[in-house]
Amino acid sequence: QVQLVESGGGLVQAGGSLRLSCAAPGFIFRSYILAWFRQAPGKERDFVAAITSNGGSTSYVDSVKGRFAISKDNAQNTLYLQMNSLKAEDTAVYYCAAAGYLISSSPTDYNYWGQGTPVTVSS
Repeated sequence: QVQLVESGGGLVQAGGSLRLSCAAPGFIFRSYILAWFRQAPGKERDFVAAITSNGGSTSYVDSVKGRFAISKDNAQNTLYLQMNSLKAEDTAVYYCAAAGYLISSSPTDYNYWGQGTPVTVSS
């Protein structure tokens, strides 16, 4: 069974930073689109950012552009999400996910998911 394992979440004050990590099997990093989604309490799971298998292309939801950065280290089989200038509205459980085809903002296009890591931003 394919496992994606997130870490790095926590409690941070507004304006602060966090870096999330996601570890996954090597074949995922070599061949799959990788993405971050988030789900706030009582809301749907929303797209945050994605990166292609070679790291050459990224995509972000407008609300995080200029504040968040997605990256990957294929040697370490680790996906990252650097989150800066955090706001209260960034509070959510953050999930990493893998898709076999194009970058997509739809959760249904992703085949593999982690268990999530919670991020709480206090105002």
